[in-house]
Amino acid sequence: MIKKILVSQPQPASPKSPYFDIATRHGVEVVFRPFIKVEGLSAKEFRQQHINVLDYTAIVFTSRHAIDHFFNLCKEMRITVPEDMKYFCITETVALYIQKYVQYRKRKVFFGATGKINDVLPAMIKHKTERYLTPLSDVHSDEISQMMDSKNLNHAECVMYRTVSNDFAEGEAFDYDMLVFFSPSGITSLKKNFPNFEQKDIAIATLGPATAKAAKDANLTVNVEAPSPEYPSITAAIDAYIKKVNA
Repeated sequence: MIKKILVSQPQPASPKSPYFDIATRHGVEVVFRPFIKVEGLSAKEFRQQHINVLDYTAIVFTSRHAIDHFFNLCKEMRITVPEDMKYFCITETVALYIQKYVQYRKRKVFFGATGKINDVLPAMIKHKTERYLTPLSDVHSDEISQMMDSKNLNHAECVMYRTVSNDFAEGEAFDYDMLVFFSPSGITSLKKNFPNFEQKDIAIATLGPATAKAAKDANLTVNVEAPSPEYPSITAAIDAYIKKVNA
């Protein structure tokens, strides 16, 4: 029987989230409580990479986290970002977020439509003379670097933020019937917070093959996996599972 679900993400801003529909439809309590959080590097840590931001004429942003930590580090190090700095973003949503820090001008902000870096690559190739800098998390692939190498673009990557465990406070309630995970680092955080965790009757739901693999590698039974041909979204899969076990 599922009565209380922990969703390891921040609470959605929109009241139209499918999680709220699930709570109403099945009479269950849904608690949003991230297992991981993103924190920025200090100026001292960043300087150890020997990257001078002002050596670059264009910044590649893959997320809003990257934007926040780029501008926060610049502020901490008293770097004035030049007015003519160009920005290349993986989506329009990320591009519009830049307005939080600088005036948005179409001639210096470029973005792709699909959320994949190769979609914004043609715009970078048109601006081949730029020197590109990509702020990244401590855990990242070499996809961007390899793609830019293949087009002979002048570029560098740097770590500006990292993903860490969002630790549970002593005495914080952990009385859930289902746990929902979205990344392998969420599974790592569960094991860090509860080294003697026993799954027993707790259902585990995972999004993406990497998260499911991390859960299984941690000797957890995965009850709900998404996406699947039947359930393309994690919420659809959870909805179907609760309907079945609470019947």
